[in-house]
Amino acid sequence: MSFFGFGSNPTVEFVLNDIADRRTVDVPKLLSEGETEKLYLFHGNETVSGQVIIKPPGGKKIEHNGIKIELLGQVELFYDRTNHYEFTSLVSELESAGDIVSEKSFPFEFVNVEKSHESYNGTNVRLRYFLKVTVNLKKSLTNIVKEYDFWVHNYAQHPEVNNTIKMEVGIEECLHIEFEYNKSKYHLKDVVIGKIYFLLVRIKIKHMEIALIKRETTGSGPNLYNESQTLTKFEIMDGAPVRGESIPVRLFLGGFDLTPTYRNVHGKFSLKYYLNLVLVDEEDRRYFKQQEITLWRKAPSKKTKPATELSE
Repeated sequence: MSFFGFGSNPTVEFVLNDIADRRTVDVPKLLSEGETEKLYLFHGNETVSGQVIIKPPGGKKIEHNGIKIELLGQVELFYDRTNHYEFTSLVSELESAGDIVSEKSFPFEFVNVEKSHESYNGTNVRLRYFLKVTVNLKKSLTNIVKEYDFWVHNYAQHPEVNNTIKMEVGIEECLHIEFEYNKSKYHLKDVVIGKIYFLLVRIKIKHMEIALIKRETTGSGPNLYNESQTLTKFEIMDGAPVRGESIPVRLFLGGFDLTPTYRNVHGKFSLKYYLNLVLVDEEDRRYFKQQEITLWRKAPSKKTKPATELSE
């Protein structure tokens, strides 16, 4: 749609400060299979600042009743696109009513913005942060609106309490096993270390496998949706075990595209991770036990300067 009849529309461009040293992340484009876009990455309570550049189309001027910029954080459920939930909303006026006759730059700054959740693109939901400029046009039924997304990661501290997971499960008088994982909370590049101990074996086990499962839950009541995805699955035992046998488990998390655990974000969605232990008998019957683990993002280690050799 053209705001000025036939021809080009005004251009609105965002230029962030300090982009030379800021990392970018490749994020899948919404509704574009296989396509990605690069977004600038922010952390924690970082300030978001820069300039908005507005350029009228050739030979035209923009008459407006005011220009504003907003910084928004919101949860969008894909099955309910009309009702987005905003958990962060900041606004700044760039200019009061007036005219723009040539390219004009408007600086903006949102200081120490609380970004309480990480960005997330899921199957049925996304959590996004973006800048939104609105030019309130005179003599027009519509306004000029331009959005600019950025991505957020939040680093967490090492958990003060991180107990091991230990549980005995089985089928009465047929199979008893004890599984143990070295902790219950793992950072995204961590290694899951554990063991499976067979206390009683009276059925013919063919093999055993372990899987890492991601489960996204959105909505509530009649609009409750669960989407599970197996991120990896591999065999940890081949052949029949005997009583007293111990099988080691080692799973490197760094090779997968993981996010931290999200727990009931504003009542809209959760994202949880599970270790799924599966035993298969000779008749291909499957016995499984799932155990939730919590994932968190660890701050990268600070690079140390190389040591300088002392001369004699």
